[in-house]
Amino acid sequence: MSKIKHITSIFTVLFSLLSLSQSAIAESPKVVLETNHGDITIILNQEKAPKTVENFLEYVNDGFYNGVVFHRVIPHFMIQTGGFDSKMSRKATRSPIENEATNGLSNKRGTVAMARTSSINSATSQFFINGIDNLFLDHKDGSSQKFGYAVFGEITTDSYSTLDSISTVPTQPKFGHQNVPTTEVIINKAYQLEASTEEANAASQTPTNS
Repeated sequence: MSKIKHITSIFTVLFSLLSLSQSAIAESPKVVLETNHGDITIILNQEKAPKTVENFLEYVNDGFYNGVVFHRVIPHFMIQTGGFDSKMSRKATRSPIENEATNGLSNKRGTVAMARTSSINSATSQFFINGIDNLFLDHKDGSSQKFGYAVFGEITTDSYSTLDSISTVPTQPKFGHQNVPTTEVIINKAYQLEASTEEANAASQTPTNS
């Protein structure tokens, strides 16, 4: 009996940890990017990257990303967006934010990180989605070259098909930029997924008596 109780205790602990993990994911802010290649849902890590998430959500809720294009697409690397409209005109942004690359999150496939210049704290609105594991982009030291790129979220499993679709589009140099898609890849709409919508979606997938 003691062995059975021990096994039962282990399963109870594992179930509790799983429930806590699922609860944390459910409570994390989520943003949907509706693109002409399909939707991308981003789960934001508010705990590890609070300033970056706050900044990103302000741009989202202001409608800043609506009509913005993916202006830099490199296969087997990443896809970048958040700065230019369909005419490749740079959009005006707010002030740069602090680089949170020291948060321990890694630039693995499917993660979302802030783009920046050679200056450590220069990120504003542009971000990229890693198409593969790009661990060389992680924080290494305090220098500009190795400070890293702040990861602040990751895409959902059902968003990978859209990521891979965008990653393979033909590109060309355009208006002084390299790797610009020859056919426009655009974010038609970006919006924060409300908690009520998430709960409704979860409920619709829960078995019920009918």
